[in-house]
Amino acid sequence: MSDSVDESYKVARYRTEQERFWAGEFGTEYIGRNQNASIVAANLALFAQALRGARGIESCLEFGANIGLNLRALRQLLPHASLGGIEINEEACSALRCWLDASGGGQAHHASILEFCPPSAVDLVLVKGVLIHISPDELPLLYEKLVQASKRYVLVAEYYNPTPLAVPYRGHGERLFKRDFVGEMMDRHRDLRLIDYGFVYHRDPLFPQDDLTWFQLEK
Repeated sequence: MSDSVDESYKVARYRTEQERFWAGEFGTEYIGRNQNASIVAANLALFAQALRGARGIESCLEFGANIGLNLRALRQLLPHASLGGIEINEEACSALRCWLDASGGGQAHHASILEFCPPSAVDLVLVKGVLIHISPDELPLLYEKLVQASKRYVLVAEYYNPTPLAVPYRGHGERLFKRDFVGEMMDRHRDLRLIDYGFVYHRDPLFPQDDLTWFQLEK
């Protein structure tokens, strides 16, 4: 069987076009465009702000971790916490696993976040720049998984829009969606309360992010 057939087989098992998109070649190419020290520094600044009111975080699971640039920042903020990540792209997950092994351990799960069932709840669930790439039809399922996986905190950092909006993404349609993800989560899960939120501008002179709005939720 050729490599191209192998790749087609690997991505065919996912039920949405968005999953296949990130599990395949585009997801692998994304790795090369997004790995440098400045990203980790910006993440460190964002998480230091977003988590300033959080207490007792001893475990964290990231949904859609890619190669672990968010977790690398969290490792500096929470050096004794147990970290883990779920990643759909095999190559990215391999890099994540290598970093976790080299930096103190943790679990890297190669799976779709729509299919993965965490074996136990953690203190902090993180999702950053991922909900925007999920099929809108699957968001209620994913909201449920995020809430179920958390013992106490859920940190969401995504593009915000008051109404649902599809945006072209690097020449592709139906691959990036903006909406009020956290508002929808809180409407569905009344045990969540908003404890903090903020915005990071892409022209921030020190630690820019891609116009992300972050929300810290507590159960």
